[in-house]
Amino acid sequence: MRKISLLFLLAFLYNISVAQELKANVTVVSNQVGNNVNQNTFRTLQTALNTFLNTRKWTTDNFATNERIECNFLLNLQSTGDLNVYNASITIQAARPVFNTSYLSPIINFKDDNVIFKYIEFQQIEFNENRVSGSDALVSNLTAILAYYANMVIAFDYASFGLRGGDIYFQKAQNIVNNAPDGRGISGWRAFDGIRNRYWLVENMTNSRYTIMHDIYYNYYRLGMDKLYEDENSARAEIMNVLNLLNNFITDNPNKMISQFFFQGKSTELIKIFAKAPPQEKLRASEILQRLDITNAGKYKDELK
Repeated sequence: MRKISLLFLLAFLYNISVAQELKANVTVVSNQVGNNVNQNTFRTLQTALNTFLNTRKWTTDNFATNERIECNFLLNLQSTGDLNVYNASITIQAARPVFNTSYLSPIINFKDDNVIFKYIEFQQIEFNENRVSGSDALVSNLTAILAYYANMVIAFDYASFGLRGGDIYFQKAQNIVNNAPDGRGISGWRAFDGIRNRYWLVENMTNSRYTIMHDIYYNYYRLGMDKLYEDENSARAEIMNVLNLLNNFITDNPNKMISQFFFQGKSTELIKIFAKAPPQEKLRASEILQRLDITNAGKYKDELK
């Protein structure tokens, strides 16, 4: 009987090791909440959110341990004055490995300031994609947001390995937006909540008018970054082609969220890629990057001379 139990346990542990997609690290920062709430509440929340993201099955695919998608979620809390209700920002970072190297290339680096939720210590962290809003909108909002970003992390990762590879997970994120919790203080899910929020990010990646963005992600990572080890010159040329595609996209579709989103966290990487380029190519890269990624224009100008 013990042998059977041991075999069952080993099989279970093996399935867990190959099944989960995310290697997520969730950090909850609560120093702005005040002393009227027991800090154990937030440690319990952090543990629960780590468990939620890392043990839930998000896809139908099996992942080996070393294939899991590395990502970080930083939840920075503030009190609202209402009992057990918190305002927060959440910063999401994700990276994917570059072929034949130990380097992880950033694929998401985004801060979402539109987070409000209700949490009581030890309450169950649940998410049902068929009933996203749950029975209490404020309770459900946090898990809906995390599920949304989990699907977006997977979608962008898959899109970087296969052309249109992330479509099913962009659609899952779209379903969460369409059925998101709605209530007092809840925002970020609707078109009129702002021009850069959860609604617009997934809209940009599911809108048939912007399909070139799927080519851009695939070409940048699979045809560019993954080829740097074997042929640096041709890989760099492909990345320059991506910048030209982005330039055309932005010219035709100004002020789209996905344009800014693409560049977040990439300036250091892009500078290193083009620092070794011949002078004319380096100058061309500097000029186009200053125009496309205005936030980091000064860095490109100074470091790509």
